[in-house]
Amino acid sequence: MADGIGYQRARAFRRNLTPPEARLWRCLKGDQLAGLGFRKQHPIGPYILDFYCAAAKLAVEVDGGTHSNDAQIAHDERRTAWLKGKGVRVIRVRAIAVRDELDGVLEFIEGEAQGRIQSGL
Repeated sequence: MADGIGYQRARAFRRNLTPPEARLWRCLKGDQLAGLGFRKQHPIGPYILDFYCAAAKLAVEVDGGTHSNDAQIAHDERRTAWLKGKGVRVIRVRAIAVRDELDGVLEFIEGEAQGRIQSGL
């Protein structure tokens, strides 16, 4: 698990969600999405996940424009590989999709989570 510094950073991130993250969180919190429990800004190892469903071992990352540069893409790939090694599936949704296609994003997240739970991970 994350060290104390990771938990402090996660706590700060929880208070400062981006607008797309805040919009998605309003739909995920309180088990609103098909009864699935999600945590926001959840630390795992050296990383802080935007949203995490423990039952499905599913991380949901909301990617804005900065995720399209080469350095960030390489970082995201290393992060995803590390999390995969821990049994966590990472799905990425574009911030603009959260803004413009929220229902579709929620359907996608629910389908991924339910599929992992039903398959036994």
